[in-house]
Formats: sequence, structure tokens, C-alpha cells
Amino acid sequence: MFLIILGVLLFLIGSSLVKADFKIARLVKPLRIAGIVFTVLGLFTSSVRQVDAGYVGVKTLFGKVQTETLNSGLNFINPMMDVTVIDIRTLNYTMSGVHDEGTKSGDDAIKVLTADGLEVTIDLSVLYRVNPTEAPKLITDIGINFEEKIVRPITRTRIRDNSVYYDAISLYSTKRDEFQSRIFKTIEVDFKQRGLILENLLVRNITLPASVKTTIEQKINAEQEAQKMQFVLQKEKQEAERKRVEAQGIADYQRIINESLSDKQLQYEQIQAMKELAKSANAKIIIMPSKGTPIILDTKQ
Repeated sequence: MFLIILGVLLFLIGSSLVKADFKIARLVKPLRIAGIVFTVLGLFTSSVRQVDAGYVGVKTLFGKVQTETLNSGLNFINPMMDVTVIDIRTLNYTMSGVHDEGTKSGDDAIKVLTADGLEVTIDLSVLYRVNPTEAPKLITDIGINFEEKIVRPITRTRIRDNSVYYDAISLYSTKRDEFQSRIFKTIEVDFKQRGLILENLLVRNITLPASVKTTIEQKINAEQEAQKMQFVLQKEKQEAERKRVEAQGIADYQRIINESLSDKQLQYEQIQAMKELAKSANAKIIIMPSKGTPIILDTKQ
């Protein structure tokens, strides 16, 4: 647009110098030519608009937003139109209590009240994108600062509205996925009405009050101690069972031996033992009368 205005001014100035003296009149033709060149160049550059991939262009003519959008690539438009480029890729808006981790610096976590009246702090990431076909409506109704006007306040409000249905401990543990699914559905509806598409909602961290956290830790420690004691008792029971089986085996063995041994069996075992001793080079065997016990004498002194 600047080149068009500059070209028109040069052409008008050149035309106004036609009746001037000879020296100044010599500038008329160059000024007119320069004016025409700048005007044509301005019309060409203003009529062609490039939109990068992942963006969409919203046209505005004299303050009125046009319903048709410009897709990525080169587009020929009315040179009098203004184009606002909108990012339609996935955007991330994070609210975190950690410094410089969220979209806003400092503590930007969401503090909510639960069903049991406790204050819980939630870190959250919102993944969303602009609906390309709804971009003109978004610009008309909200403007380009839709993160501060829509994404942030709606998300924080819906989280507070839904947290009152859960107590702090269940919100932290068993009901976390249910809570995340619930707020996703409510925020998705609000975003859709305003030309935004909610892709995902990530509850990154839930921080409980210090007193509740201590109670949970004590409960977990007690459960671990109980599990440990159950393990010890189970181990002792297994050891007692092992000893009982072992004692029963010894008793059964002794009973079988006592029932099966006789005088002849004992005499046979004695003879076998004497045979083994006789094989030794360090002993001599003297057999006493038939009813006596053999005596083993070591001949080496």
C-alpha cells in the first residue's frame, strides 16, 4: 500500500509541474514514470500475499472481516485488503507453579477447592488449535489475543467448577483420570463454540496440602509395614511346615527301621562292617567267641 501511495504522489507532483519553468518542467516526465512504476509495483505486491504452511489468512476490507480465508501458498487478493495471519497448528498453553515452566512466568498454577474443603494446586497443559473455517469468526468476536481471553479463563474456571465433585485424596489418586476426562468434555464444548478445537488436556501435577500429604505418606508406610509383616508370617509358617515335614520324615524313617530290623539283620550288617574293616591295612581283626563282640586291634604303634 505504501508503494501505491508513493507512486500516486509522484505522478500528481509530476503533473503539477507541467506549467512550471523549463528547468523544473524537465522533471515532469521522470516523476510521472516513477509514479507509474511505483503504483504498478505497489499494486502487484499488495495483490499477492504468501501464507506459510500451518497458517491461515483472514481478510479485512475497511474494517469488515471477510468470511473466506486464505490457505497456505500464494494468494491474489484485493490490494486494499488487510490480511491477518492465524496459526492453525497445535498450540500449547501451560499453567504451572514452577517458575518459567508455564506460558506465564512465575507461579501460574490453578488453586482449587475440593469436596472436603481442602485447597489443591493443579498444574495443567492445554493442547488446542484454531479451526481454520472458524478463523474469521474468531477474529471478529475475540481478536488475535484469544489465549488470554478464551483459553486461560475458560480452562481455569472449568477446573474449579469440576474439582468440587472430588475429595482431595481421590483427586490425587484414584479419580485423577476421571477428573481429567470430565474437565476435557466441558472445556471442549466451550472451545468449539468459539472456533477452537481442544486436542488434549494434561493434568501434569496435583499438589496436596502438607497435612494431607503427611497423612497419605503415613498410610502408605503403614500399608507397607502390614505387607512386610504378612510376608514374615507367611515365611514363618512355611518354615514351620518344613520342620514339621522333616520331623515327620525322621519319625517315619525310625519307625520303618525299628520294624524291619531283626537280630539276623543286625548280624548281617555287622559282618558287612567287619569286611570293610578287614580291607584296611592299619588294623587287625580278632574274632572272639561266637556270642562276643569282635575286637579291632591296631598293630601299628
